[in-house]
Amino acid sequence: MARFICELKGHTDDVNCCSFSDTYVATCSLDKTIRVYSLKDFKELSFSPLKGHTYAVHWCCFAPDKPVLASCSTDGKTILWSMHNGQMLAVLEQPSGSPVRVCRYSSNSNYLATGGADGSIVLWNVQQMKFYRSATVKDGSIVACAFSPHGNLLITGSSCGDLTAWDDSLKCLYNEKGHDLGVTCCDFSSQTLTERGTEYYQMASCGQDNEIRVWLISFSDALGFEMRCQLTLGEHSSPVLSCAFSNDGQILVSGSVDKSVIIYTVKTGIILHILTHHTRYVTTCALAPKHPLLATGSMDKTATIWKLGHSDDIPDFPDENRIHMHVETWSEEKVATWLSQEGLNEVEHIFKANNIDGKELLHLTKDSLLRDLKIESLGLRNKLVRRIEDLKGGAKAELPNIPNEFLCPITWELMTDPVIASDGYSYERKAIEDWMSRKKRTSPMTNLPLENLLLTPNRTLKMALNHWLERQKPSDSNQMTPHR
Repeated sequence: MARFICELKGHTDDVNCCSFSDTYVATCSLDKTIRVYSLKDFKELSFSPLKGHTYAVHWCCFAPDKPVLASCSTDGKTILWSMHNGQMLAVLEQPSGSPVRVCRYSSNSNYLATGGADGSIVLWNVQQMKFYRSATVKDGSIVACAFSPHGNLLITGSSCGDLTAWDDSLKCLYNEKGHDLGVTCCDFSSQTLTERGTEYYQMASCGQDNEIRVWLISFSDALGFEMRCQLTLGEHSSPVLSCAFSNDGQILVSGSVDKSVIIYTVKTGIILHILTHHTRYVTTCALAPKHPLLATGSMDKTATIWKLGHSDDIPDFPDENRIHMHVETWSEEKVATWLSQEGLNEVEHIFKANNIDGKELLHLTKDSLLRDLKIESLGLRNKLVRRIEDLKGGAKAELPNIPNEFLCPITWELMTDPVIASDGYSYERKAIEDWMSRKKRTSPMTNLPLENLLLTPNRTLKMALNHWLERQKPSDSNQMTPHR
């Protein structure tokens, strides 16, 4: 489901936000800079980093229909940058001078909303580069905001936990306590739903209460405003700092203080994948509008790019920016190169001394790293295990055209030990055991109660899976024999 592509290591402090356009990905940081990379090869653009803020940069976002990037900062300013040359196009100062925590464009790029630490929300006329309207929430700072797909509705989230709905004139339509202890992020799906003739927006919010909530929102002159919670996701063990929808509205991604990124299906809330690449809090996640790409950023000072699904429409990237997934064929030298790319140079000599090639690498565990390779640092061993697990997940994603029946419906990964649960569906044993161990007594597929927790090995599926894997191996008879 998710394959590691590359790690962006340019920042010298926490990464606060990632944002995609059709051709670029941008990151901003506590180090006061914004960095911009091309989606063709993930090389940093010649005019990057962008320097103009005098304090931490909290958020950045691309205009939907023009090559312009907006960034906002503790310095109370929102800067618009040209993506042609990196030049400043405008500097918008929050009227109160308050630190700006978030900025978002409307879908047609006519307006830019900026949210302040003093609770102020400001709408800017983008064409005229000037102030349009402002309002203030009752309590707390504005830390999140998002426009509906039609641009006629703005939702803001505050540090005190309120979600507030505004029309395009900043008239307050609705206010509700969305999350105890505070909202941290919100995002609209670009796709709408229709129920009984009424069109609904889907919006996700997350907060300090460790939860993500998916809301259904309708707004029209005839019917007024309605907002109700459709789904609550509580899989993270710590505050959730970021959430984002895919462009097709089918996938929701979240990042948390627990250092993990979780990918869900929006319709059922089933977990498709859990990423544990980052070593500190995950502060941001973003999905590309026209590519199956995910960006995650962290307080570990890095941003990571992932490819989602099994599609082949992402170009190959230069060796220094990607992980080649035929890991079992790696030589000892290639393993050493990989360690260097991952910032693990300190263990290169240990791996070389023990002749660790690709096949050996995939079989390393936390115990064998300590017992056989004498790596005593727990943090270093944990980091190595996470990187190896990323490789294993990426290797699975390389298999072409995997039949759906061979993929676990919980993880969307190729099964190795399929079992049948009492709902009649087959799952990877570890995935369904983990599901049930979190005190879930419902079917991941139907959401109905499971009759019992018995798991029966699916030997027929296992046999079919093994036959299919055998057919994927290159045949010796198809290999050309050189002429003598």
